[in-house]
Amino acid sequence: QEQLVESGGGLVQPGGSLRLSCAASASIFSRYEMGWYRQAPGKQRELVAVLRSVGMTIVADSVKGRFTISRDNAKNTMYLQMNSLKPEDTAVYYCNAHSAIFADYWGQGTQVTVSS
Repeated sequence: QEQLVESGGGLVQPGGSLRLSCAASASIFSRYEMGWYRQAPGKQRELVAVLRSVGMTIVADSVKGRFTISRDNAKNTMYLQMNSLKPEDTAVYYCNAHSAIFADYWGQGTQVTVSS
């Protein structure tokens, strides 16, 4: 069964850093656009960053300059490096694999809590 497996969430103080990882099967990783979304309590899920298939990266304004999305094709893994974390970054972060033809895949989510 195809799936996305996230890891790397946790509790961090404001100003700290975390790196999230999303491991996917080779078939997903090679054919889908990969991205990160997040959902804070009481809010809608929102885009954080996406690696488009044409080589373009989309990053939300709220995290621009602090978060970096990347991928390692040899490991079929996508990363989200999060620096200078703020309390408002607290959310469940989801890995997403998007296709214009097939249904999306979503990871199970990983909790990121920024608090002193």
